[in-house]
Amino acid sequence: MKQRKLGFSELSLTTIGLGTWAIGGGDWRWGWGPQDEQDSIATIQRSLDLGINWIDTAAAYGLGRSEEIVGRAIKGQRDQVIVATKCGLVAQPDGWGVTGRLKAASVRKELEDSLRRLQVEQIDLYQVHWPDPDSDIEEGWSVIAEAVQQGKVRYAGVSNFNIRQIQRAQAIHPVASLQPPYSMINREVEKDLLAYCAANQIGVVAYSPMQSGILTDKFTRQWVSSLAEKDWRRNDPDFTGKKLEANLRLVDGLRQIAARHGRSVGQLAIAWVLRRPEVTSAIVGARNPRQIEETASAGDWELSGEETAEIEKLL
Repeated sequence: MKQRKLGFSELSLTTIGLGTWAIGGGDWRWGWGPQDEQDSIATIQRSLDLGINWIDTAAAYGLGRSEEIVGRAIKGQRDQVIVATKCGLVAQPDGWGVTGRLKAASVRKELEDSLRRLQVEQIDLYQVHWPDPDSDIEEGWSVIAEAVQQGKVRYAGVSNFNIRQIQRAQAIHPVASLQPPYSMINREVEKDLLAYCAANQIGVVAYSPMQSGILTDKFTRQWVSSLAEKDWRRNDPDFTGKKLEANLRLVDGLRQIAARHGRSVGQLAIAWVLRRPEVTSAIVGARNPRQIEETASAGDWELSGEETAEIEKLL
């Protein structure tokens, strides 16, 4: 699989990274419903077999469960995997929701907990999950800068930050990467963030290129109605009402383009995100080996100008 250098860092990431949000299971507010742990481990191991060289997780995913599973899955293969995780979202007392917290003591504790759950001595890319609360960005980021100096973290990145927030972090310590949402349906990053990152040698690892399952062949009205009771997507506007109708029409058009190449809608959505040279890698979630086997090949698919223009008309 192709690799791209992550900003100014020495990390070269495959154009597909395995996302482990759903692997965290469904017993928290942003869960994806029940998840079999053996399926999760098999998915991680299969992604490595396919040539994917990095995994993205977070302390919040499953409230620590995702990191634990990643740690077990990569044990004995640490030198083959670039591990990225995130801090800044901590469990609420009810054990269901999460809240933003970037106080120094909290970030230090999260880092130590992540190292323990992942069973590693160093995290390759440690990211602030959300700039929340905004007033504590500098405090939390300073702790991560300290962790880089201590050797517990190789590179520091941010997720869901705007330009001004990135600049505030840069004043303290270099920002190696930005992790923003980016898909055909969510194009906010194109306005100014991609250009800023390119100008400042900041890598971009885009999440939700398939818009949480919308930009896939499985996306039908029947599939949406069958989502698990604890699947957060049941309450997302993109899966209901007028947005649902518009997304169904879009996917119908994308199926025709993908079919001409013997490809899937998911592969087309990923390749579309990777068409931008500013994007280092697309984070692709999977819950079983079959899913990552399907999407991994999108990392080497280069869309033509005609195909991109056809998609633009649909959008």
